[in-house]
Amino acid sequence: MDRLVYGSTGSRHEYSHRCWIGVKREINKQTNIKPAETLVNLVVNGNWTPQEKALHEARLKAKAKRRLRKSSSRDSNRESFSDSVSGELSTDPHSPKSKNAVNDRKSRTGKGRGLPKKGGAGGKGVWGAAGMVYEVEEPDAKDPNYDESSQGDTVYATVVPELDERELEKTINPIVQEYFEHGDTKEVEMLLKELNLGHHKYEFSSLAVSLSLEGKASHRELTSRLLSDLSGKVLSEKDMSRAFDKMLKELPDLILDTPEAPQMLGQFIARAIADHALPMSFLDCYKGKVDCDNARAALDRASVLLSMKRKIMRLDNVWGVGGGQRPVKHLIKEMNLLLKEYLASGELSEAEHCLRDLEVPHFHHELVYEAVVMVLESTGDTALQMMVKLLKAFWQTGLITLDQMNRGFQRVYDELPEINLDVPHAHSIMETFVDLCYQESVITKQLRDSCPTRGRKRFVSEGDGGIVKS
Repeated sequence: MDRLVYGSTGSRHEYSHRCWIGVKREINKQTNIKPAETLVNLVVNGNWTPQEKALHEARLKAKAKRRLRKSSSRDSNRESFSDSVSGELSTDPHSPKSKNAVNDRKSRTGKGRGLPKKGGAGGKGVWGAAGMVYEVEEPDAKDPNYDESSQGDTVYATVVPELDERELEKTINPIVQEYFEHGDTKEVEMLLKELNLGHHKYEFSSLAVSLSLEGKASHRELTSRLLSDLSGKVLSEKDMSRAFDKMLKELPDLILDTPEAPQMLGQFIARAIADHALPMSFLDCYKGKVDCDNARAALDRASVLLSMKRKIMRLDNVWGVGGGQRPVKHLIKEMNLLLKEYLASGELSEAEHCLRDLEVPHFHHELVYEAVVMVLESTGDTALQMMVKLLKAFWQTGLITLDQMNRGFQRVYDELPEINLDVPHAHSIMETFVDLCYQESVITKQLRDSCPTRGRKRFVSEGDGGIVKS
């Protein structure tokens, strides 16, 4: 540092200023720092120790080197894509070098091998490299942008869960019970197709037969028709075979509720074979292989029926003709036989059982008519008392309704003049019978009052000449 001498000329303030200028120049030579920056540093840190001053100078040197390194890298980048000697970008927009610099996809940081990004297939709005062929991608339903309506026709399928053993019986029992009322096999077929029975499909046949064993003869006839109509549509021969095989094994339990179960099951098997619901070889599979006496009795019954009816395609009468399908003459004959057996035995329970087996509640007025006619044609009071007791029992159990009772008596009232030709005392007997029925609350007061009475002719004494008084 040059030596500064305090001269005689100038003021003290001028001397101090020249000293600061000298210090500034010396620092600029050693640290290569701009004058404004050096002045600020000295003003702020005017009272430094030698160690602090040396440390600060080292920091300034390092900072100057970093700035020099950055400025040199900028100059080299400008020279790489510009043909200007002064380092400025070319201002000619039609220059081929300027176009290449703007659209060039090479790395501008000086790194890498100088190849374009992603092989020239990258960048915004770029479909890919030239000549690239994309395969058709299947739409992903899990894609957030998946549009179901734009994927063509959509088919919706209803998935019905398979019924387990517990739900199977709860679902099938109401279907069979309703079928016993309407007798429409197509409705049952439609309901079964809506259910997913799965591998328990064969159990429908066994449940239907079990319910019919506890019911009436007409129920068993309807069940045989149902199995015949469902065969080949909903149930296969294999399903039928499994169902009857299961029932043969369960016969010991079925006998507890239905003692005639072996004979009835044999009739079901024979009817199913005749209707081609069961294969003809079903009975042959059990020859010499059955240890249960009940199962053997059922198979023997089926074999006997098939041997007797081998020339007939269907065993239509295996359950008899039930309900309203019977002719009217046959029903009248059955009711007359029922009343005669009752007059002979006097068993009310047997008469009630026989009337229920006929399954013609709409025709019970015929029983009332036949009972009253028998009373009119009988001799003595025995038949009269027993018929009053019979009608009273049927009235109390609800087997004969009010409408059927009134209709039966009214039919007798209408035919009483014709009956009187064969039975002269029909009117008096009818009046006595009607009064007893009213006392036992079998008929109403209105029905009793409507009973026809025979008018009596009054004669005068012999002295009047036999003139009849009006």
